[in-house]
Amino acid sequence: MVDPETPVPYNDPWQSYQQPTVPAPSSVPPNLVPMSPYPQTTPYPVQEQVIAQIGEIQVTSTTVRTPAGQFPLRGSTWTVTDQWVATQKIPSWAITMAIVGFFCLTFFSLLFLLAKESVYQGVVLVQVQNGPYQYVSRVPVNNQMYVQHVYQQVNYVRSLAAM
Repeated sequence: MVDPETPVPYNDPWQSYQQPTVPAPSSVPPNLVPMSPYPQTTPYPVQEQVIAQIGEIQVTSTTVRTPAGQFPLRGSTWTVTDQWVATQKIPSWAITMAIVGFFCLTFFSLLFLLAKESVYQGVVLVQVQNGPYQYVSRVPVNNQMYVQHVYQQVNYVRSLAAM
């Protein structure tokens, strides 16, 4: 129970809030009183736009950014090595058909297990160096088209580095 004679710690919530007015000190001219309660800040410096990204390597028009740091693009040397392997495996649809067909045609359903599909997996190593700076990125690949895409990106960046 609330005692009616106890003062209320807060104002009545149903009344509108009135902002208390604080007069400016008399020693400060009125035109120097800040208009905003927040300090004036300068915007962040504009970073260069990323032209290409190969793995975790980002390339702008003048710099190469890596997780280890950044260095100039001009004069950099780019090397690409692909280390991917094509393996053969039995597809899942062939295993399913062999199991389902085993109850109908026992011997012939096992012929589904002869079906094979190629699975590509591996990495493409992209190495960039410029003077004392060097970085190697491992880009995982799972098909031949993606390997070609990485090679095309590196060739584009090589042409930018030669400018």
